[in-house]
Amino acid sequence: MAKLYFYYSSMNAGKSTALLQSSYNYQERGMNTVILAPEMDDRYGVGKVTSRIGLEAEALSFNPKDDLLTKIAESHANKELHCVLVDEAQFLTKEQVFQLGEVTDSLDIPVLAYGLRTDFQGEPFEGSKYLLAWSDNLKELKAICHCGAKATMVVRLDESGNPVKEGSQVQIGGNDRYVSMCRRHFKALLT
Repeated sequence: MAKLYFYYSSMNAGKSTALLQSSYNYQERGMNTVILAPEMDDRYGVGKVTSRIGLEAEALSFNPKDDLLTKIAESHANKELHCVLVDEAQFLTKEQVFQLGEVTDSLDIPVLAYGLRTDFQGEPFEGSKYLLAWSDNLKELKAICHCGAKATMVVRLDESGNPVKEGSQVQIGGNDRYVSMCRRHFKALLT
């Protein structure tokens, strides 16, 4: 029986690297995978998953209006899928998380979703909230704060390197815009 997995962490924990490694492991055994990535994350080009250590793979892009069950079922009809992998899963909608559950329950295909748990204000993303609630298996990937403690939070920085306390929940960026920190240092910067 297929399951819905959610691998979550703050930034710089290796989520994309782990996703690409999982996809490679399936493919190495002659199994087919499909990687999904939100089209809004265009840092390395739309329809691409790229890790900080330089690994990359093509991905099927999606937006908040897409029906992922239909999209995956169509791919599965063209070529049998053995695993679906989702990068930046925090950007999924509630409906899309439900649809991914249907992929596991109706199509019997495992889904491995990788994403952030919270935003730069410590608030859960919609996709992450429902993945935490509805996934069969939760796995935290660890990142490290500058103090050496486990980093569970993300701080957004402005162009001058100062912490940002307000703004849109979504602003695409990498190490130039975000820093992972433990809760203690996150609170110290934002209070």
